[in-house]
Amino acid sequence: MTLRTVYDGSVVRLDVEDVRLPNGTELRLEIVRHRGAAAVVPVDESGEVILVRQYRHAARESWLLEVPAGKLDGGEEARACALRELEEEAGVRASRLDPLGWIWTTPGFTDERIWLFLARDLVAVPAAPQADEVLEVVRLPLATARRMALDGSLTDAKTICALLRAWEVLRSAEPRLVG
Repeated sequence: MTLRTVYDGSVVRLDVEDVRLPNGTELRLEIVRHRGAAAVVPVDESGEVILVRQYRHAARESWLLEVPAGKLDGGEEARACALRELEEEAGVRASRLDPLGWIWTTPGFTDERIWLFLARDLVAVPAAPQADEVLEVVRLPLATARRMALDGSLTDAKTICALLRAWEVLRSAEPRLVG
């Protein structure tokens, strides 16, 4: 395998690799390297989920409805990242954070993993979005957010996965929250 770094930025690194696939085919791949991220589904005592409507320039200048999320800071654990992003973006602190596993974002060209969490027992704190985050907080019944994940109203993959996993956990553990 030949490796050449083409770009090394603050968010991603782009490597070019000459690889041999399991079937013997040799080819050159461009791989986006990413340190990973965490995303969190905050659900309050009334069964409402807190989402953020966030401006995403890369998504053709779209406003996407998403769960709070962000990239891991150097050496940061996914759990700590989830708690930090929850406070910064949604303006809440969670005393309960349950893991929902992790997902590959787009394994055809990047090694990015996003760890997913369910946050409960929420307390309001001042939000502190970063300068590059243009967003507004949106509260919806969890059942409504789930329907939106299933009917195509939500288009952000991490949000869809996280909401559906959270729904399944809460359906068993706290059915009153799922409506």
